[in-house]
Amino acid sequence: MINKLYFTTTNEEAQKNAFDAIEEEQSSIGYYDLPEQNISSILDYCDTISLTVEAIAVIGIGGSSLGAKAVYEFIKPVKDLPRKLYFFESTDPINITNLLSKLDIKKTHFLVISKSGNTVETFSIYKYIYSLHNDPFAYTFITDPGSPLEQYAKEVNISVLHLPENVGGRFSVLSTVGLVPLALCGIDIQSLLSGAKTIKESFFEHGYIQDTLLKKATYYAKNHAQYHINCIFAYSETLKYFCEWYVQLWGESLGKLQRHSAFHVGLTPVGLIGPKDQHSFLQLIMEGTRDKSVTFIKIEDFHDSIRIPDISLAHLESLDILNNKTFSQLINMQCDSVIEALLEQESIPLDTISIPSISEYDIGSLIYYYELLTSLVGELIDVNTYNQPGVEAGKIILKKKLQGI
Repeated sequence: MINKLYFTTTNEEAQKNAFDAIEEEQSSIGYYDLPEQNISSILDYCDTISLTVEAIAVIGIGGSSLGAKAVYEFIKPVKDLPRKLYFFESTDPINITNLLSKLDIKKTHFLVISKSGNTVETFSIYKYIYSLHNDPFAYTFITDPGSPLEQYAKEVNISVLHLPENVGGRFSVLSTVGLVPLALCGIDIQSLLSGAKTIKESFFEHGYIQDTLLKKATYYAKNHAQYHINCIFAYSETLKYFCEWYVQLWGESLGKLQRHSAFHVGLTPVGLIGPKDQHSFLQLIMEGTRDKSVTFIKIEDFHDSIRIPDISLAHLESLDILNNKTFSQLINMQCDSVIEALLEQESIPLDTISIPSISEYDIGSLIYYYELLTSLVGELIDVNTYNQPGVEAGKIILKKKLQGI
């Protein structure tokens, strides 16, 4: 992965302080250690799932589903996977009914994921599906040790896997939360972790990524009052759900009341897909209010060499310039052209991330890169990156409504 910044920042003291804080934070925040974990127990558990199972379904919301979905949807188009993976992540009745229509429920293994063990959305869906299919061997629960869900599991004899200690939901994709469903579908989770480990080592061992991430984070923090909207412009449809994962990670981690002041701060994430969004949101970036930074993500090798045919169309001869180009060449030319156009504006901070290919290793690298960036920016804008009091407030109100209070 290559990250090129088109802006500069020289606040070396802030960079050093941020690095020191993140280095110290490793002892208390669990996601930092995930790239080095031993996955043998996860793989052994996956081997216990019957070969008659044709599909895996995750029942979970937010951090319990978005990370695994991002990886699965990135890899699925280029790899022949033995099982399909579905996500029940909404209480929309049409969505639930539609997903169930795609499954043979008796040949599906359901992973019910809730860190707290009492997530309203998750268990409303679980109750419905369990009423249709109450075989305990069709379910696995993933939760924190000692949670209400684990206590329930003991009553009904359903298997339980635990989250690692001090790993928040939105940082949990490289834990059992993401690795179990991905492994069950044939994703190479060791390669996923290896990609993350490369980024971790480069950052903490003074490699290339350390300098890049520190400069990017300090620029975002220093200018967060002006450039408070951060856009990812990903030039591949395979990254659509990575953008959704990023929106949760960035928004839930950085939109906070500062720890040492009464100020509310935050950086608003926007996930875009090129070239589709070139014909909509790009206009706002190009000529709208100068409050947005942009990160372009490109894929060098799409594992697909289809070409535009050498065909000339009457009255459209000017488009013969397309002939014999591969679509992978075309989409990256489109990306490069937009970058050049934005660079001419000068007042729009942007950077580019180039991913070598569509692989588990590369998406693992990208995920860990963004987790580190989030932690750094959170430290620099003085917020608690790992809590979510705003989300919890809504949950409390919902439960009161359900109780009829």
